[in-house]
Amino acid sequence: MAEFRHDPIHRRWVIVTVDRKRAPKDFEIPQRVPDEGFCPFCEGHESKTPPEIYAVRIGSKPDRPGWKVRVLPNKYPALTGRTEEIERGAQGNYDWINGVGSHEIIVDHPQHHVLFQQMGLEHLAILIETYRRRLAALKEDVRFRYVIIFKNHGATSGASLNHQHTQLIAMPVIPPIAAMALATARQHFHNKERCLFCDLIDQELADGSRVVAQNDDFVCFAPYASRFPFEMNIMPKKHHHDFATMDDRLLRPAAEIICQAIGRLAVLFGDPPFNLNIHTSPNTNQLPRRAGYWSTLSHDWHWQIEIIPCLGATQGFEWGTGLFINPTPPEEAARFLREAPL
Repeated sequence: MAEFRHDPIHRRWVIVTVDRKRAPKDFEIPQRVPDEGFCPFCEGHESKTPPEIYAVRIGSKPDRPGWKVRVLPNKYPALTGRTEEIERGAQGNYDWINGVGSHEIIVDHPQHHVLFQQMGLEHLAILIETYRRRLAALKEDVRFRYVIIFKNHGATSGASLNHQHTQLIAMPVIPPIAAMALATARQHFHNKERCLFCDLIDQELADGSRVVAQNDDFVCFAPYASRFPFEMNIMPKKHHHDFATMDDRLLRPAAEIICQAIGRLAVLFGDPPFNLNIHTSPNTNQLPRRAGYWSTLSHDWHWQIEIIPCLGATQGFEWGTGLFINPTPPEEAARFLREAPL
């Protein structure tokens, strides 16, 4: 028999098929897209991309070889107009905002065939620091309400290039998934004067059945109401609301826990496609802003990293109802991941 499970953060129900469990061997992993022949992200091809915004280099000049991580404007951005003002209007009942925003590419590594979990902890810590720096820089722009950091790996995840890269999009609105989670967290704090995420972390650590990995600073677990098989969340154990202000001391532990999560997926599935999203706090510097709207944000919000393996397609039932059917209970997924020999 299946179970309906409720996600207390996003206020959504998920159907988990607890008696019809799919193990890793039951999933057919999509093949990677063929290599394109020429890759503009590879070291030595710097002249084929827009001028870099930021880079971690070893004594070399901008837009030249000798970099570890490189940040570029997206050549085909979803949102543009770094210098334009926000315009708002309406056509009857239909509101609109002009498509002002920022869309950046972070090239994770200079070498084309290095996978995310193969970069090494030192390099991955540099990459996470780059995420943090670019997020902080984009939050200085008062036009942007929210910045999402996301990584698509593999053909079915939405990646168009095999070379490891991450994207950042800054926008003048707060997207619906973030808006719901923010509202839920604020209401939970209003009712209980506690962080909802901290409460969930305490419960997951006490239960243990959905915990995949942990270190002194972070925990990785399969959410109780996982929408997708082998979905994982990573959260700092100590309350912290803004990824952009993460302490330097946490860069390597963060790299360790992310490497553990992706590495365990790789042990089970080879090279599975996945999406990685960093959900952080909205931009409290944005203008205009509602009086007192973010007054408890530093207490009620808790940043997190979401990892979603792309092991199946979203079908008609999901699109028609908004309900997801997960054929692998998170307790089983966490057990497979825990037992995967790194």
